Amino acid sequence: MNLSEMAAAGGEPSTQSGPDDLFNHFYTEVKQIEKRDSVLTSKQQIDRLLRPGSSYFNLNPFEVLQIDPEATDEELKKRFRALSILVHPDKNQDDPDRAQLAFEAVDKAYKNLLDPEQKKRAVDVIQAGREYVEHNMKEKKKQLKKDGKPQFLEEDDPEMFRQAVYKQTMKLFAELEIKRKEREAKDMHERKRAREEEIETAEKAKREREWQKNFEETRDGRVDSWRSFQAGKSKAKKEKKPRSFLKPPKVKMEQRE
Repeated sequence: MNLSEMAAAGGEPSTQSGPDDLFNHFYTEVKQIEKRDSVLTSKQQIDRLLRPGSSYFNLNPFEVLQIDPEATDEELKKRFRALSILVHPDKNQDDPDRAQLAFEAVDKAYKNLLDPEQKKRAVDVIQAGREYVEHNMKEKKKQLKKDGKPQFLEEDDPEMFRQAVYKQTMKLFAELEIKRKEREAKDMHERKRAREEEIETAEKAKREREWQKNFEETRDGRVDSWRSFQAGKSKAKKEKKPRSFLKPPKVKMEQRE
């Protein structure tokens, strides 16, 4: 099944395949198409850009535009124009929705490479992928020499070396994207928490202002009520008559004869 058939069926490689098998599968598919057609057709480009796993494969802007990192700005501009025309929705009216997604992927990759910082980041990732593969090859050969075995690796073949670098580069781009999303989610959570605290502080301050305002507005009334109460109390005290106590009658003692 080629990329077009997989995209149409929404298929994925076997779930028993590991990450390396997934990269190998798509690398082989894409290279076969590139070898068969020096310039891919509109449909083939759309299938390539929307193949299963494209959300991570398309993180490499050079891979999206199929251009070398050493390409000049003029070459980059020409490549963008040619590819954007191929996948533009107006040129693919039989499949405008998928064409729009493919066009957006091409446009995003081009804009990333126009940004010096983003371009440097992409070049650094590709270089890191190459250095990783070279380091692994060196370590493997060192171990083969130690074991007394021939120091030949499949990566010694230029095409296999390119494939190894391609796979490692895609992995690095994917790892960086995952970390970026994690940081973004964390930052969003922190901003949300800070906003909630800000709202709570503002509401608390508002309640305190309202209480203080109400306290000030009712103070005179409370003072007048207290004064009236005290005045009434004093008046009642003055008007109060002293109590008169009745003396008990004297008991007359009887005289006995």
